[in-house]
Amino acid sequence: MIVGERINTSRKNIRKAVEERNAAFIQEEARKQMASGATMIDVNAGTSVTSEIEDLKWLVNVVQEAVKAPLCIDSPNPAALAAALPLHKNGQPMINSITAESARLAAILPLVKKYDTLVVGLAMGDSGMPSGVDDRLAAVRAIASAVRKEGLPLSKVYYDPVICPVSTKQTEADAAVQTVRYIMTNAAEGRELAGAHTICGLSNVSFGLPKRVLINRTYLTLMMAAGIDGLIIDPTEPQMINTYYATRVLLGKDDFCMEYITADREGKLGQ
Repeated sequence: MIVGERINTSRKNIRKAVEERNAAFIQEEARKQMASGATMIDVNAGTSVTSEIEDLKWLVNVVQEAVKAPLCIDSPNPAALAAALPLHKNGQPMINSITAESARLAAILPLVKKYDTLVVGLAMGDSGMPSGVDDRLAAVRAIASAVRKEGLPLSKVYYDPVICPVSTKQTEADAAVQTVRYIMTNAAEGRELAGAHTICGLSNVSFGLPKRVLINRTYLTLMMAAGIDGLIIDPTEPQMINTYYATRVLLGKDDFCMEYITADREGKLGQ
């Protein structure tokens, strides 16, 4: 799963397009991401608290007119999610996101159940940003417990290990990788996290550093080697998608290298 992250009002040009209801601009962003390799499009209108609900509903409708792909509806606001989800019509949507915070779980898990969505589960709880592997896994287990109590399968959950900038605390980058490896190994062996998936918004790892794409694409390879099966990225970022396809070949996940060859024929690998 490759979730295109560009339609987010934290980007100045996206915020301007949403405020002006410039549908053509938003739709071109969606098409560009799909052409670059995205399989799902994230939509986020969270920078304006007063207009988020209407902005998010507008984004869902506009993007779906342009691409026939499921959407990742990105908001911590249950009211915004509840307003946008009934408008979704292309495949199975994803909610981004829940945490181990009890209030957030109580508000959002019923929406996962009602609308049959997937959901991103951030490996963090009431204390905020996680520190180390054990902190992350404690949040993962708390989310898993709440999901089961709601009567949902863990296969609906894509755990995000929460990526911290490597420029501020280097050990956290590897801790996130090790968290993904643990979850995916545990799930594959049919233990307490059987069925669970993993995903991450990995561009945070390079914040504050020069040549960010170099850090991003190297981290992408590390995460894929750890078994991650979902990515929230900018698929138009140079070298990201071709690194993705090359890594799948080297991990033995691309039979006869056909995905790689097809991507090259479609011009996705660049020069």
